[in-house]
Amino acid sequence: MAKEKKPKHGPHSHPLAEVFGFPITNQSDEAQRHRHGKLCPFHNRVPSCTKDKVKNPLGVCSILNNNGLAITCPIRFTERNLIVSDAAGFFFPEDSSWTFLPEVKLKDRHGKSAGNIDFVLVSYDKKTGTVTDFGAIEIQGVYISGNVRKPFEQYMKEYKTIKTFDWTKAKDFPRADYLSSSRKRLVPQLIYKGGILHSWNKKTAVVLHEDFFKTLPELPEVSKEHADVAWCIYTLKEDTGKNRYILDKRKIVYTKFKPALDKISIAEPGDVTDFIKTLQKKLKQKVNNKTAYEAPSIKELFDEENDDTA
Repeated sequence: MAKEKKPKHGPHSHPLAEVFGFPITNQSDEAQRHRHGKLCPFHNRVPSCTKDKVKNPLGVCSILNNNGLAITCPIRFTERNLIVSDAAGFFFPEDSSWTFLPEVKLKDRHGKSAGNIDFVLVSYDKKTGTVTDFGAIEIQGVYISGNVRKPFEQYMKEYKTIKTFDWTKAKDFPRADYLSSSRKRLVPQLIYKGGILHSWNKKTAVVLHEDFFKTLPELPEVSKEHADVAWCIYTLKEDTGKNRYILDKRKIVYTKFKPALDKISIAEPGDVTDFIKTLQKKLKQKVNNKTAYEAPSIKELFDEENDDTA
């Protein structure tokens, strides 16, 4: 009996977990108001969603991915200021006075931008208002392979009356791309911004979704007191009564900066004999393929030129 072929999109008929802060099955007045006004219930600075485009924002906070969810928007992590409180507990003594500053530009010694820090937490002296210490929060959502704007725009055309939403026939069904998220985004962020902060002996809190963190190699942990980096891991917990997802802290993993970076950025080598077998297979295919294109040699190129000028 032939095995049933599993769909590439997993068990879900569509990819949209949250749109403008609410599950698409939530038809409450509050959910409809957020969809109509393109509002973000998690943003601490402006009421509107600004993801991707200001005038036509991509209001997808999280997607359904395999048997779980994947948080795709960094702002989704700012619910109830939970990540800020957790990071402050790592950066500062318990009795410190502190606040947070969003989107702070970081420059290298040559004055060139190393990027913006998502949030900088600053402790200060109550009497003078002088900065006494600071730490950085880096939030990493998940990259998507496929196209999530198409199902989002289709849903927004129908959200007032929609009862079922099926996107299984789409060729570019969106799903979480954890490999690109770590290699193309997280690692460069840690190298450039994290490297500068580490040279200043300042701590960093990295905020990730639980399923994203599970795809990383096991990090060498240390005690909180000896850590440079706190990996703050969260998930979305379903509240069936309110038909909402609630940000929930799973754990905090403490590491030193360089050992953790090395573990993530340096691949563990496989057996070289396996690679040689791959080369041998490809070589055999090329030799046996008489019609395969082969680049001419230097001698052949010069011979052709001589024939043309004769």
